[in-house]
Amino acid sequence: VQLQASGGGLVQAGGSLRLSCAAPERTFSTYIMAWFRQAPGKEREYVAFVDYDRKKYYSESAKGRFTISTEAAKNTMFLEMNSLKPEDTAVYYCAAGSSWSRLQAGFDYWGQGTLVTVSS
Repeated sequence: VQLQASGGGLVQAGGSLRLSCAAPERTFSTYIMAWFRQAPGKEREYVAFVDYDRKKYYSESAKGRFTISTEAAKNTMFLEMNSLKPEDTAVYYCAAGSSWSRLQAGFDYWGQGTLVTVSS
């Protein structure tokens, strides 16, 4: 499964960005879909994911500010990010996995990452 993340860039604190993740057909009906991020010098952390039952989960840092969504017709997953903070600066990765535990362990399928830089 090849995933292609895009949409990163430089934004001022308080601004918004929408990340996209292009995926092959039927990916969203086959896998758990997730966004992770890795800030410089820090470990990778999860941001949000959509489970098999289409329920959405968010990290504490993402709750209320970020929204994960999938558009099956376009084979694209999105991460809408609002009220961005400098601490949101990171490389953001989209991922598809057969289980949440496998994704957390870094297995299954990962996009190449897109850099988000939030200036203060």
